[in-house]
Amino acid sequence: MQRYTYKVVEVREKLLGGKMSGDKLEKLLNDHAEDGWQLKAITSAEVKGRVGPGGVDGLLVTFERPVQ
Repeated sequence: MQRYTYKVVEVREKLLGGKMSGDKLEKLLNDHAEDGWQLKAITSAEVKGRVGPGGVDGLLVTFERPVQ
């Protein structure tokens, strides 16, 4: 039976250039793919901002890869 490990990356909207940029998201996905991670899910979420107690619009990007 194959076992997997998971990684969740929080992406704030500002990290994607103020708007959800396809190019920057594509780079994030490709960078992780080079390390063997495969996209499992992308979820829209309120993620912690840099300052203050509130959150900002963002994404939770979940990756998986087989345990070696």
